[in-house]
Amino acid sequence: MERLKMHSPNLTQDNIARIRDLFPGCVTEAKGEDGSVKLAVDFDQLRQELAESIVEGPQERYHLNWPGKREALLAANAPIAKTLRPCRDESVDFDTTKNLFIEGDNLDALKLLQETYLGKVKMIYIDPPYNTGNDFIYEDDFSVTTDEFLKRSNQKDESGNRLVANTMSNGRFHSDWLSMMYPRLKLASRLLRDDGIVFVHIDDNEVDSLGKLCTEVFGEDNFINIITVKTKVGGVSGSSEGKSLKDTTEFIWAFAKNKENLQLNPVYIKTKLSDRIRAYEQEGKSWKYTSIITKLAEKFLIKEDVARGVRFFGYKTLETMSIQAFARENKLTEDAVYDQFADKIFQTTNAQSSVRLTTMRETANIDVPMVGCEYKPIKGRNEGSVIEVLYKGEQRRMMMFLSDAVQRIDGSYYYLDKVSSLWDDIEYNNLTKEGDIEFPNGKKPIRLLQRIIALTTTDDDLILDFFAGSGSTAHAVMQQNAEDGSNRRFILIQLPEKCDQEEFSKISDISKERLRRAGKQVLEETCKEGWRQDVGFRAMQVDTSNMADVYYAPDALDKAKFDLFVDNIKPDRTPDDLLFQVMLDWGVNLALPITKQSIQGKDVFFVDGNALAACFDASGSIDEAFVKELAKHQPLRVVFRDAGYKNSAVKINVEQIFKLLSPATEVKCI
Repeated sequence: MERLKMHSPNLTQDNIARIRDLFPGCVTEAKGEDGSVKLAVDFDQLRQELAESIVEGPQERYHLNWPGKREALLAANAPIAKTLRPCRDESVDFDTTKNLFIEGDNLDALKLLQETYLGKVKMIYIDPPYNTGNDFIYEDDFSVTTDEFLKRSNQKDESGNRLVANTMSNGRFHSDWLSMMYPRLKLASRLLRDDGIVFVHIDDNEVDSLGKLCTEVFGEDNFINIITVKTKVGGVSGSSEGKSLKDTTEFIWAFAKNKENLQLNPVYIKTKLSDRIRAYEQEGKSWKYTSIITKLAEKFLIKEDVARGVRFFGYKTLETMSIQAFARENKLTEDAVYDQFADKIFQTTNAQSSVRLTTMRETANIDVPMVGCEYKPIKGRNEGSVIEVLYKGEQRRMMMFLSDAVQRIDGSYYYLDKVSSLWDDIEYNNLTKEGDIEFPNGKKPIRLLQRIIALTTTDDDLILDFFAGSGSTAHAVMQQNAEDGSNRRFILIQLPEKCDQEEFSKISDISKERLRRAGKQVLEETCKEGWRQDVGFRAMQVDTSNMADVYYAPDALDKAKFDLFVDNIKPDRTPDDLLFQVMLDWGVNLALPITKQSIQGKDVFFVDGNALAACFDASGSIDEAFVKELAKHQPLRVVFRDAGYKNSAVKINVEQIFKLLSPATEVKCI
């Protein structure tokens, strides 16, 4: 319920609204004296609207700008003194999984991942708040300097209170939404591989602003597609009835990190062949595969190009007939003909391919009903295999066989349509059942996400979603891996946003539980051979730094309390916590296997064998004998706590010991 204003009208805003009615392009958004975003008049543009000649004004240029843009960029670049703390009890297969789930503010999490995952993510998919007037957006604090930002981030963790209501009363300002999205996309772009790609899901409220923002972050030349997704049959709300068309679509902007290096995988929509033929008939379309080869004989060699590995053939005999006639003659149904003779059923086309043009030139004086070109494609579905493409008649029309357009699955043929930028075949109903968990803010179908995953990733590629929601992206990764035998990995980030569900208090808890249930479901189904069946995840939480305040500002230490400086770790932090902050700082993959060994009674962590060795013993008993024993493992990196050394002489000699016994080891302490 809205409150009464209890004050006189704001005449300025009323006047601006009137100007907007007359000159929409002259009203923009600007920050008021109190820092809030309000409507304002672009007087230079208004002067031009009212002038009969060009008026003087600021230099024109094509760019995207809004109040708060510079502050948003500062927020993207400002350092933070935070860390990721492991949550073993909330994880699945913590010690062996390659997947990560991070609970916390995604702006902080993206900053923390910069060292470790710079240029290593193949695909990013996000489904951010849509700026509908009924959702929430992140409230980033842009009012402090970089130094203040760093200092404060060590003192306070506000990740649970980072959302503000984006109500209709604030006018659904674009500026607030752009300021929220800009720093996150900037940081995400740095994580993408050079052949990587990002997909951003949105509705029509911010589709235009999002396109401009992505163009600024990734570059106009790296635009791939805007995918239109049919989400429902429904209509508009009562207040909009008669004022707009029925809203049945959402959109996905796709941008590459470097379009020149991007290679999309062929992905097809599969429809049962009989259903596809009948759908054509019902829609009044012409079904092209209506003829069958009944005889093709007397093949002879026309020419061979040994250097290029190409041969051209001719066929003196060719006989064809219609599917209907063939079915009658052989007493078969047309469905049976399609099912048994897909490799002989064809249509022809004048495709202007280089292969066809070469074949026309090399066989120009050969008078036969059919010619063929045999070669080995260097790309596409037949890459590396010798194939023969046939061309019919004097016009050398290329033969397209039904067998190349269908796939046999469980004894039935399915027609393959190469996926386009219109996705209207994905079911959006009954999504509450997916993942065996309810989600209040709307799920995305795993079929949609599987299509994106199959289109852009293979093998061990890394996939990132930093608006994780219910965890649909991770579910889709596991399902797609199970179906094609790949071992893709995921990183999910979700704010611990409060929710009203009886079973869960935070959306991040819903995400983790869905991952647990979905993993079990995937393993219960048929899994393709070669998949390592990784349905686990390492749960981690964004938190303040493990280091005490004095670690960042030793000059501020009261000399009378100098003993505090010896142990500069916060008292509630565990060796696990310290290990992962060290891994972040050193840029070590957070999903590498971790083991723990006892050396001379002290616990030592080994990450991925010898990638990193860490001893966080604080008993003051680390001596040269222990250091020499550890050096025998020849780790690439080793770290100790300052409080662990027996005396200052041992600390001084550590580097010398490693130089003698393991010269490649990099030694540090905290």
